[in-house]
Amino acid sequence: MAIYRFTVNESPIVVDLPGMRRLLDVLREDLALTGTKEGCGEGECGACTVLLDGTPVDACLVPICQVEGCIVETVEGLASTEPGSDLPPTLDRLQAAFLKTGGAQCGICTPGMLMAGRAYIDAGGGPDDDAIREAIAGNLCRCTGYTKIIEAIALASGQDPAA
Repeated sequence: MAIYRFTVNESPIVVDLPGMRRLLDVLREDLALTGTKEGCGEGECGACTVLLDGTPVDACLVPICQVEGCIVETVEGLASTEPGSDLPPTLDRLQAAFLKTGGAQCGICTPGMLMAGRAYIDAGGGPDDDAIREAIAGNLCRCTGYTKIIEAIALASGQDPAA
């Protein structure tokens, strides 16, 4: 057991855990952030994608000892809530685009797709289909055929693909 300090969705976190505990398990079980999903547990599907210092990673492959001092962003961090407000959270523009285009189906891949899309947009990515496909290549979806997901990321990147 060791103490690890890092930030999750702008909140400082301190945990006392075995260093090889998976980031995915820490997020879901210790921090109750269940938006990040486990698909394969082997880093093949991308369902557990989170941003680690702005870079998409498979949380199932990252031991907590490698997160010391880092910034972790999960799907829960996308929507914003006014402090003390009883109103529902305001969706991030990428979440809103997924809603508008029907980019989410069963929901297993959606958090990982959102985080990969967020990293792509944050890096200055635009509405280019091939670039978006490359950005989400590590994330598998068995429901949508990717078309609506790509449309959502293109829409959120600033240009409506139908325009």
